[in-house]
Amino acid sequence: MSFRCTLVIGDKKGRVGIGVAKGIDVQIAIEKAYRQAKKKVIRVPLVYDTIPHPVQMKFGSAVVLLKPAPRGTGLKSGGAVRMVLEFAGVPNASSKILNSSNKINIAKATMEAIKSLRIQKKKEFPTEKVEVKAE
Repeated sequence: MSFRCTLVIGDKKGRVGIGVAKGIDVQIAIEKAYRQAKKKVIRVPLVYDTIPHPVQMKFGSAVVLLKPAPRGTGLKSGGAVRMVLEFAGVPNASSKILNSSNKINIAKATMEAIKSLRIQKKKEFPTEKVEVKAE
């Protein structure tokens, strides 16, 4: 007989990690999952207190859709997605879980979706000084 532990860690300031481990005792499983989660910590890009763009990701049969939300909306998500986003420190976002009720696969799909988020950097155009001579 063994115990399995799924653990989500985060600092609520933009970093989150997830770990899944088994052990012969509950405490051993928790410690192993914690070490694994610390190794897999990722940074969440935030723009105006939400995620930068909509993203859909699949893990196993679980499909997770994350969408940005305006300020003041809060987290419109449930289950494993809500836990991952809360520990990541995302204040405003909405989500949809499709195809699966497996909480571990949903959490892993959410992590993969967060990994695929990108912030588009603004292009800076060189400013040239144009001198106009008055005649």
